[in-house]
Amino acid sequence: MYKRRLAVLTSRRVLMTVQLLFYQDTKPVTSDRHRDVSIKAGHSYSFARNVNSVPVTAVEFAQAAAEYPIVFAGTEHSIMPAVILGVKQTENLYVDDAGNWSGKYVPAFVRRYPFVFSSDAGGRTFILNIDESFEGINREGRGERLFDSDGQQTRYLKEVLGFLQDYQSRFQRTKQYCDRLKSLGLLQPMQAQFNLNSGERHSLAGFMTVDREKLKAIDVADLQALFGNDELECTYLHLHSLRHFANMLERMPAPALDVEDKPEPAPEAAKAKRENGKSPAHKGGGRSADAGLQAEAEDSGQQA
Repeated sequence: MYKRRLAVLTSRRVLMTVQLLFYQDTKPVTSDRHRDVSIKAGHSYSFARNVNSVPVTAVEFAQAAAEYPIVFAGTEHSIMPAVILGVKQTENLYVDDAGNWSGKYVPAFVRRYPFVFSSDAGGRTFILNIDESFEGINREGRGERLFDSDGQQTRYLKEVLGFLQDYQSRFQRTKQYCDRLKSLGLLQPMQAQFNLNSGERHSLAGFMTVDREKLKAIDVADLQALFGNDELECTYLHLHSLRHFANMLERMPAPALDVEDKPEPAPEAAKAKRENGKSPAHKGGGRSADAGLQAEAEDSGQQA
């Protein structure tokens, strides 16, 4: 069993082994290229405005499940959990116009930005990369330096390396959890339907959830294995989190009302306005009271 190494200084070609999402221009961190570079991070999440999901690791389930739907997504060979952040493909309902993250918990995948690991072809060495398109990169000394004047790693850079090393370890542990769910046949394709009173209908598909009935039917030995690895707790946190699909409706902007389509006030309302000097309070917020979520299993004819 070989020990994977961490590296900052490199000039060799690397193989990116992660889903980049909002990373646009990643380059290996080197003292020659980034000696006078400073990073001002954590002040804006505008870089994540156009992603509707990000991966999470199993250790994050307890915090993430308190406000985000957690699902499973990926390919036939690689499945990972992810939190759903928006209904549309390029929509993040948790990043406002000012770039603030409106949720209480920020996933580690987002917090590690603008840094990311890549690995060599053999997977033996992880190389630290940085997205040079990040708006917080500067050479004016704003934020934290990566290297000191002698080209040595700063404390900040060492902390970044430690954070990403820990993330990578948790990522591998989470992958084992997902592989176990798949081997037990517990994952099923699902889709979420969002219906608004405007008549617009959103459908979100391409993800999987744990089948409750199949979970109840697994044998005692497999159940004990899930319990002993804390994976049973993660599974129920995932199932509990699915209720947040309905909560996402509250974050969706209400449909705009064209002036020319605005209905005339009823005679009683018009009279009240003349007598009281104000119009009746608006009710309903632009959404029907019964707007809700439907999660339906796809009739795929095969096991996920």
